[in-house]
Amino acid sequence: MHQRLVLQYLPKPSRRDLKEEAYWLCDTLGLSSGRDLEDLSIRIVLSLLEESSRREGIASEQLADLLGITTGRVNHHIRNLSRSGVIYRNRRLIHLRGRSMRESVRELRKDADRIFDELEKVATEIDSMMGLPTGSEASEPHALAVPSPHNKLVI
Repeated sequence: MHQRLVLQYLPKPSRRDLKEEAYWLCDTLGLSSGRDLEDLSIRIVLSLLEESSRREGIASEQLADLLGITTGRVNHHIRNLSRSGVIYRNRRLIHLRGRSMRESVRELRKDADRIFDELEKVATEIDSMMGLPTGSEASEPHALAVPSPHNKLVI
């Protein structure tokens, strides 16, 4: 399965508030989309986080009942969230990857590191084929990328 990681730089909420910070984290990870007007993806992640302390996974039917929506809508969002690597299915149960948001973010970081390692390896091969310096003989970068509210990284 192909994994799609989305990272976007968004200003952190100015005040400490569970809901605002959870929404910021999920939005920064690209877990919500423009068409998700009811923030169902974020609500699913928060429900899984809440349920993770009580049980080992939850069925999509139970999640649908908990959120007051149809199982079909839950499954649609589950497919998208699974692609991001934040959640996974094991048999009929849906699990948050890690037992906490912090663990989930750490797992996503590992995924991103693996992807960037592979990208760097292929980039080095391309540079070598093009006769460009690679490794230690490569010069320092010419420009420094500074995060802005418009930066968005899709992996």
